[in-house]
Amino acid sequence: MAELREIPHWWAWKDASPAERRWGRRKSRPAHRAAAVPSLLLGAGLVAGMLGGLAIAPARVAAQDARFTTELALDVETPSIADATDDGRWLAVTLRTRRGRVDTDHDRFGDPTYVAPNLVRALAIDTRNGERIPLVDEPAQVRDFAWSPDGDRLAWLTYDGSAFSLRVWEAGARETRTVVLRSNRPIASSSPLVWSPDGDEVLLTLRPDGWAERAREAFRSLTDAPVIVQDSRNDFLAWDAVRNLADEQITALVSIDDGAVRELLDDVVPRDVGFSPDGSRIAFESARRTATSYTRRDGTLYGLHLMELAAGGVVDLLEPTEDRLDGAWNTERDAYAYSDEGAVLVRSIDPGEEPTDVTEGLRTLVGDTAEVDFSVVRWSASGQDLLLSSPKGWHVLDVGRRDLQTVLTLEADSDERPRREVVGWSEDGRYLLFSYSAPDRWERGLKRLDVGSGEVDDILVDERVYRSWHASEDGERVAFTLSDGDGPFDVWTYDRGAGAVKLTELNPQLADVALARTELIEYLDVDGNTLYGILYYPADYEPGRSYPLVAEIYEEFFDNGFHENMNLVTAQGWFGFRPSVRFEEGYPGEAWLKAVPNAINTVIERGLVDPDRVGVYGQSYGGYATNLLITQTDRFAAAANVSGKVNIISFLGDSPKITTRNYAAAEVGQDRIGATLWEQPHKYINTSAVMFADRIETPLLMLSGEGDWNVPATNQREMYYALRRLGKEVVWVHYSAGGHGAGRASTVADFHDHWQRMFDWFAEHFAEEGETVSEEGMAPAPR
Repeated sequence: MAELREIPHWWAWKDASPAERRWGRRKSRPAHRAAAVPSLLLGAGLVAGMLGGLAIAPARVAAQDARFTTELALDVETPSIADATDDGRWLAVTLRTRRGRVDTDHDRFGDPTYVAPNLVRALAIDTRNGERIPLVDEPAQVRDFAWSPDGDRLAWLTYDGSAFSLRVWEAGARETRTVVLRSNRPIASSSPLVWSPDGDEVLLTLRPDGWAERAREAFRSLTDAPVIVQDSRNDFLAWDAVRNLADEQITALVSIDDGAVRELLDDVVPRDVGFSPDGSRIAFESARRTATSYTRRDGTLYGLHLMELAAGGVVDLLEPTEDRLDGAWNTERDAYAYSDEGAVLVRSIDPGEEPTDVTEGLRTLVGDTAEVDFSVVRWSASGQDLLLSSPKGWHVLDVGRRDLQTVLTLEADSDERPRREVVGWSEDGRYLLFSYSAPDRWERGLKRLDVGSGEVDDILVDERVYRSWHASEDGERVAFTLSDGDGPFDVWTYDRGAGAVKLTELNPQLADVALARTELIEYLDVDGNTLYGILYYPADYEPGRSYPLVAEIYEEFFDNGFHENMNLVTAQGWFGFRPSVRFEEGYPGEAWLKAVPNAINTVIERGLVDPDRVGVYGQSYGGYATNLLITQTDRFAAAANVSGKVNIISFLGDSPKITTRNYAAAEVGQDRIGATLWEQPHKYINTSAVMFADRIETPLLMLSGEGDWNVPATNQREMYYALRRLGKEVVWVHYSAGGHGAGRASTVADFHDHWQRMFDWFAEHFAEEGETVSEEGMAPAPR
């Protein structure tokens, strides 16, 4: 019989003092401000002149007049480096806003022919002189930017509302043209875009004749037909079968010069496709679905393939397997390395050869007795070496000589291990560039590892937030996006000669706006785990006063950087807080009670927060967490659940368009129950807030969207009817045009309405008896 273990609901604290009962205080310790890091920790000879290029900025002045508003939130631009030339000179950058994603028709989710709006600005940036060239006249639906091998041309796909087209920008002439395909087949919405080595052609995928009509009819048959039949004797759930239609694609080569089309494949969709250096062949992976899966470990066959373009025909390099391929091609595309049960195998493209275990006899490292499991990270440019990772460290394997060298030893305790991710490997194989983030403080950036000596140099390391790394092939130039930790991101570049150079000045509209100052908070949960949260200061913060606080909960938070939600919260004159939790499989509902009250206590104990004016909310899984948390404590003045489930049992079949995702989430995924409903029914009950609705004393606001394909409003409706039946205070706001995220995933008007209702809800419940709430939804003045 499985162990029965109750969630520690509020009554578990019956022996605590009144203050402890209200906040569940246990084992907390004072928070600390992340220690200041020198403005740059310079690597030997690498970053001359950088101090002038990337000095730490002073903290934002919080007493500025302008407040961050929902109207401003709609137009904050977030950059992403879509692609960079091999030499690092040119960047393709997209600038996304929330306004560019409004007005999605959520009812058409699952329709293979529907392309949801995602309008962006796009720029080409010359990193040598900072020149920025707009690639589109106004925000447009564009995707799949790819520079030609010589770096002279940039290709991308653009959507005009009915079809995708191929665009090419000539860097020399600064001109854009449309490549008109000499084919009646439309470009697939999920098409790859890969240049041939000579730059004369691009590889993409097209839809077969009649595809759109068949796909629309398949969607209609499950949404608008008078009779809908589903049959478990079919290999696929009906919505899976509709989704599979997206895999009907024809791989083709398109001439950049005249749009001529040469069709290559029509029975397999290539993944991670690439050309040999001479352009004579392509090598690629595939994933073919065979049946609906509930475990995420079956129902798909993975393959590895080769195609000689002159001869045609596909050669299978591996037998199809249900094990996902976890590997990498070398530069020549004549060898593929992958891990298999901890060993690393290499499959060459030579006919008749079998995969070779290149780690045979090498899996017991010096000083250990047990074998380690390796994963493939990447090949060196020469194709001679492989970079492997293991729980012990990073290793370079000379494939020909079977010589394994550990180049970086990882910390034994994973909680003390910085996050590291390889950004580039220099052409000569000497240096690895990797991103870095300390586990216990805001110390982040880029480092360089000398493969031969194992020495690590700091290139860019400070308190700021770095993303979207792109390194040139020689490792001499790196592009990235950067936030000071509080404001939005901009695009930067670094090279040995010029140091760090800022390439964009985005979001000038925020120059006079008070944005939230952030602080990293450390605390202990009830089990003694050290956790971290991000505290966001009110726009009008004055030392010595205590303020209301609104916590946004989900799973784990650590990195700061501009955050739309928290800036809207702090603009109301409140602290915002994003505390982390730690889960135990089988008992996910305990996590938030064990961590969130302790986290907030840490801030209250510093005199920053009024303990009687604390609210909590979350979206999606965070909304689910919020509803569970208020069944376990009545400490919060108000709570809000945005698009979060309340009944994990009915939720299993609540989201048909995403098929088995909800079953998998509970059994093997995010919901962390770790068993089926029939194996451990009590755990499903214990993690369904609606089952404990009678214990809720916190006023609850729920927001949902009619077109929410993830957490349908019918699930939240259960909580509304339960609380109303029980005589509890609850308000349910439902957006007819909304999706997952309620008004935040709807129209512009609904976006404003969503947030105003949130402000008003918390302000109303933060007000003391006799106090009134202003029309702007501001809380009473801090004490």
